[in-house]
Amino acid sequence: MRIGELADEAGVSTRALRYYEEQGLLHPERTSSGQRVYPESAVRRVELIRQLYTAGLGSRLIAAFLPAVDARQVGPELLQRLLDERARIQQKAAELQEAGRRLDLVIGLATHPDATSCPASLDEAPTREPASARG
Repeated sequence: MRIGELADEAGVSTRALRYYEEQGLLHPERTSSGQRVYPESAVRRVELIRQLYTAGLGSRLIAAFLPAVDARQVGPELLQRLLDERARIQQKAAELQEAGRRLDLVIGLATHPDATSCPASLDEAPTREPASARG
């Protein structure tokens, strides 16, 4: 199938497919006139690539992981890279949760200001449930 057909089937743009090719994630064949041609299996490969991006993996790690998927075997070095990536994502998630907690404090201060004093830091602010959380 041609690039436009694959884009339609996989629900991505042709630009995304060209990017996947640049990153070494897709390997189309070329016609004598230079047009990209993909096998039917490319639809599933694009779906997998999108899922791996959604899982937080970058293109370099995806490029290293795809051959392991094809071989149905992940070596110890690649497994460690995946574990490290999971740890990085978990750390980022914890940081985002803390940011959300602090934002809740700011919202609480904004919706129920304390007339007596303004806290010097959010750590000193009284804990209040934001108006949006009370429903």
